[in-house]
Amino acid sequence: MDTVRAAIPGALRKLDPRVQVRNPVMFVVEVGSVVASAYFIYALLTGSGPAAFLGQISVWLWFTLVFANMAEALAEGRGKAQADTLRKTRTETVANLLKGGSVTQIAASRLRKGDVVVVEAGETIPGDGEVMEGIASVDESAITGESAPVIRESGGDRSAVTGGTRVLSDRIVVCITSNPGETFIDRMIALVEGASRRKTPNEIALSILLSGLTMLFILVVVSLQAFATYSAAQVSVPVLIALLVCLIPTTIGGLLSAIGIAGMNRLVRHNVLAMSGRAVEAAGDVDTLLLDKTGTITFGNRQAAEFRPLAGVTASELADAAQLASLPDETPEGRSIVVLAKHLGFRDRDLGEDVEFVPFSAQTRMSGIDYHGERIRKGAADAVTAWTRELGATVPDDLAAEVEAVAALGGTPLVVVRNTRILGVIYLKDIVKGGISERFEQLRTMGIRTVMITGDNPLTASVIAGEAGVDDYLAEATPEAKLELIRREQSGGRLVAMIGDGTNDAPALAQADVGVAMNTGTAAAKEAGNMVDLDSNPTKLIEIVEIGKQLLMTRGALTTFSIANDVAKYFAIIPALFAGAYPALGVLDVMALHSPQSAVLSAVIFNALIIIALVPLALRGVRYRPLGAAKLLRRNLLVYGAGGLMAPFLGIKIIDLIVTGLGWV
Repeated sequence: MDTVRAAIPGALRKLDPRVQVRNPVMFVVEVGSVVASAYFIYALLTGSGPAAFLGQISVWLWFTLVFANMAEALAEGRGKAQADTLRKTRTETVANLLKGGSVTQIAASRLRKGDVVVVEAGETIPGDGEVMEGIASVDESAITGESAPVIRESGGDRSAVTGGTRVLSDRIVVCITSNPGETFIDRMIALVEGASRRKTPNEIALSILLSGLTMLFILVVVSLQAFATYSAAQVSVPVLIALLVCLIPTTIGGLLSAIGIAGMNRLVRHNVLAMSGRAVEAAGDVDTLLLDKTGTITFGNRQAAEFRPLAGVTASELADAAQLASLPDETPEGRSIVVLAKHLGFRDRDLGEDVEFVPFSAQTRMSGIDYHGERIRKGAADAVTAWTRELGATVPDDLAAEVEAVAALGGTPLVVVRNTRILGVIYLKDIVKGGISERFEQLRTMGIRTVMITGDNPLTASVIAGEAGVDDYLAEATPEAKLELIRREQSGGRLVAMIGDGTNDAPALAQADVGVAMNTGTAAAKEAGNMVDLDSNPTKLIEIVEIGKQLLMTRGALTTFSIANDVAKYFAIIPALFAGAYPALGVLDVMALHSPQSAVLSAVIFNALIIIALVPLALRGVRYRPLGAAKLLRRNLLVYGAGGLMAPFLGIKIIDLIVTGLGWV
């Protein structure tokens, strides 16, 4: 089952996000409903007497309940977050072990602290360690979810590397600093396995209510046998069992799975794959929403936002040089610089033949172009100023102020130089997804507090948080800090939703009541969450919450109907059973049923039919209305409570007339 469940998200992710994906579990339920209905019709047409018919109805009723619970088990088969994906990241990596001047390939799981490995461009770093030699650009998105590559080099605070990340350029020699069981991946595994989702308050309340009613009616039915013996009334054990089936809350029990699966199906229409109906239900009660910044609130790729020329330089001069230096740069940042320059009129450039592209190097931290005798470069501020000084030129006094101004805005400054003249700074920034602040305002009106979580410094986090419109933020967040924040919120009685996309988000996604992983995120994040957003749109939580609230409203309405239904059936059947022994009960026999046998048979048939009748409502759901709890309760009591009380009296009477007319009793 786990294999099937794991294959479903992968298959759905291959589809175009605009396509409305059908929930395969919903399809199974629909097929099962057809089979169950066919069996019921067969039992109705081939029954030989009331006893056989009563038995067939009971079999059909239990088949329906078992099938519904099997379908829900299929939907919720993944349980809590799986650590296997994280282990796979570690064990499938091959390491180039450097020993005695020669290189040998071994499995990463065999590495020990102190081993030295060589990692070339395009290879995966096999374990946590320190760079001993070389410098390289490293893609850490598999761990952090951050798409921008980082520079790792020997010495200083940029020497630490993490197993599972990938070298993009150059070559480094790494000394392994962790034994198996002590790596970053192992730490994530421990945190994920230690995380657990709680039952929601509504789920706990409903479980207590249904359990209490079941125990109550079991005691009532058991005591009826002694009462019947004392009063010399004819009540057999099969009749008592049938009566118990009628009285216990089988109606809502049989519909709970359909309600949950229907909520999952509605989410699929919004391109959100929910792993359980329980997750959809929890979404309806969410109080706090935690969002990872990169890839969730922002696009994840820094983009050019502004050209900031120095004194004596025009914006056109800076844009011209910046675009030329970025033409060979195929990164998202480089492409965005070219696009920004196009807005200033620099289009369709014919460079001719006297051109030499200078690709980005982790050693120089610059890229550029040699063009018609000119050398144009762009890169990190310290790298460009050092290069300029090596050529014997001076650095403008106002450069430092511009670089600091960009950093103060939470952006990344890139300095552009033509030959020996520094022209200005390119402001790269994390781009907040469009319309997200308005969507967060909608969440605020729904009573949901939004918190942005990021590994950035507090200054950058503050800028992005203000632009996105979140209520709060957590900067320089570690996986442990995210987990602690969620547990602190939950200890205060709040339900927490977490949206993330990185492996370092996996523990928090596993702990959150609702864990929504972005489809663009890592496999570990998608395994840990109980929902996957195929469109990777964090503001879709609004639709998720509305569908969750609709699910809760539907369940509340049908629970009210079911309880009222059971109470009505009790007062409809008991007078018919004992009116012969106690004539005083005749005044309560308002339906004037034909006999005790017909009363029980009619009640069992009604009990089976009412589940069929309510399935369409369970699948369609009650219309969502933003009502307060008091108004919602009053509406449920007036509509579904009153309906649940009247339906058994009318339905059982009609069935009694039919079974009596057919001579079944």
